[in-house]
Amino acid sequence: MGRIKNFKTGLMKGVGANVVILGLVSLFTDLSSQMVFPLIPLFLTTALGSSATIVGLIEGSAETLASLLKVFSGYWSDRIEKRKPFVLFGYGLSSLAKPLFAFAYAWQSVFAIRILERVGKGIRNAPRDAIIAESCTDDVRGKAYGIHRAMDGTGSVFGAVLGVILLISLGYRDTFLLAGIPSLIAVFLIVFVKEKRKATRNAVPTAAKSMRVSFRALTPQLKYFIAVATVFTLGNFGYAFLMIRALDIGLNDRTAMLLYILLYITYTIFTIPAGALSDKIGRKPVIVIGYALFGITSLSLAFVSDLSQIVWPFALYGVFYAMIDGVQRAFVVDLSPPDLKATSLGAFHTATGLAALPAGVISGLLWDTISPEVTFIYGFVLSFVAAALLLRSRLGLVPARS
Repeated sequence: MGRIKNFKTGLMKGVGANVVILGLVSLFTDLSSQMVFPLIPLFLTTALGSSATIVGLIEGSAETLASLLKVFSGYWSDRIEKRKPFVLFGYGLSSLAKPLFAFAYAWQSVFAIRILERVGKGIRNAPRDAIIAESCTDDVRGKAYGIHRAMDGTGSVFGAVLGVILLISLGYRDTFLLAGIPSLIAVFLIVFVKEKRKATRNAVPTAAKSMRVSFRALTPQLKYFIAVATVFTLGNFGYAFLMIRALDIGLNDRTAMLLYILLYITYTIFTIPAGALSDKIGRKPVIVIGYALFGITSLSLAFVSDLSQIVWPFALYGVFYAMIDGVQRAFVVDLSPPDLKATSLGAFHTATGLAALPAGVISGLLWDTISPEVTFIYGFVLSFVAAALLLRSRLGLVPARS
């Protein structure tokens, strides 16, 4: 009993049950997702014979379309003061889409299914992140997002391991079919999320605000940060290009999957400490370090030629991702009006998601028309531009509170 009490007053101090439940939802969802998504670039390039440009187009388009929905779902969850229905429907749609990859025999089919799955993510993300913000005290917001992302990362590790095992024994298509099982468990767990109504509201009720008025109410500081994060996203080529880089230097798809597992192990280890650190020293320095780490990772990927050299960029990518994934969400909530948390998160996810399409296409075109090295140098340059823009701003001089 003493150990349990210490756990509640230590790691979980100020963190509500919804954070843990949604963490379990993300764990099972990512267990399912990572049985599928890291295999998609390999499936496209090896089984379907697609180019790097097609990989970039599919990944970028899927994220962009999903992002268009994030701002609407965030706004409407603020307006009707309900989050859970959006979360339930979004996760449900994604869980139904994943097994459909087993029936794809052309890249166009993969494209359509990927978009359907990302639509589910677009509907659920902003309302879910708002529930997390409303289920913890302000002084541990970074840690709360870190706990959620760590549980998400744990699911990713086990999902990727299971994906490798199933890929070896069953092949791509049967692995895709089995991925539907853990995602259905995740949907069931959402039933246990308990929404809390705010005790007080602003003088102008959220329901009375149009979407245009809601966007105008977003703070200048938040808009600046979203702009900086969007610049960074334009150079963020994503894990798909790490996977095909592994193939490009002569590794097989199983080795690429093992490297992907390493990436998520490092992410899972570092995400809670990164969130907790941002609670103590502020979000900005943690995010700046994350952007810089991505730049270093990009530059190193331009010069790798064998397994011993590419291991470290995969691990470093996991650290970078841990530094920004939950911390950026916490920073958005810090900078948002209290009654527009989901709208703010939706605006952030939408802006960065819209940048994913040109980011993916540009990365793919640079890869196919010039060289893979130029793709990574492009990511290096934009990451340091974003880091400089954030560093020179007056955002986050002290840990923000709302």
